[in-house]
Amino acid sequence: MEKRLAGKTAIVTGGAGGIGSATAQLFCEHGARVAVVDSDAGACEAAVGRIRDSVPNTELLALQADVSRETDAIAAVDRVTRTWGDVHVLVNNAGIREYLSLAEATPESWERIIGVNLLGAAYFSKAALPSMRRSGRASIINISSTYGVDGRAGMGQYDCTKAALLSFTRTLAFEEAAHGIRVNSICPGYIVTPFHLRRFQTTETELKSRDIEYCLMRRWADPSEIAYPILWLASDEASYMTATELMVDGGRPVV
Repeated sequence: MEKRLAGKTAIVTGGAGGIGSATAQLFCEHGARVAVVDSDAGACEAAVGRIRDSVPNTELLALQADVSRETDAIAAVDRVTRTWGDVHVLVNNAGIREYLSLAEATPESWERIIGVNLLGAAYFSKAALPSMRRSGRASIINISSTYGVDGRAGMGQYDCTKAALLSFTRTLAFEEAAHGIRVNSICPGYIVTPFHLRRFQTTETELKSRDIEYCLMRRWADPSEIAYPILWLASDEASYMTATELMVDGGRPVV
């Protein structure tokens, strides 16, 4: 198998979750050294253990960090560069949700969700930029959402932060193009993750069997179906892609 990230160093935030752990494993399968970052230290170690079992002899780091704290981002990136050298790929995947209407949203809930979903990407990107500039050929992938583009009721705070992440992506792409850093966004749709299994109190098999009305493909996606587009954007195959929003949602916006 062709190693699309051979010799490269990557950081994946929110790495213990569905999309994050699938991305970290796929990166390892394609030759990357991967730092898995998550706020839950136990879940992070467990994810790294699963990846090591699936991809023997891979180089991995499990790093606990609160992405909403700039000091944590700086410390995490510093640990990676001291261990492996310059960073080539950053996946800003960490995210949380708030289930409030905008009329009910509190200052505390705004601070929580902006801190993780937007500032987390800003802090990790800022911390990694000096190293990524030195590498001369780097890629940042921000995980937004189909709801960062389309509207709905009831999760406005989440959707606002995901929309802001798209603007952040475009601006950072303009600012870093001269340094050889590409910046793109992925907008996932309905994904089978541990979060959704807990939310709906169901099994993976049952959730995958559900028919989704607001999606042309009428099904939930496996996290690997998001990880592969992330891998492509991280690789040199996407060398002419920057400042873009890649919709990976089974055709939801056109329904």
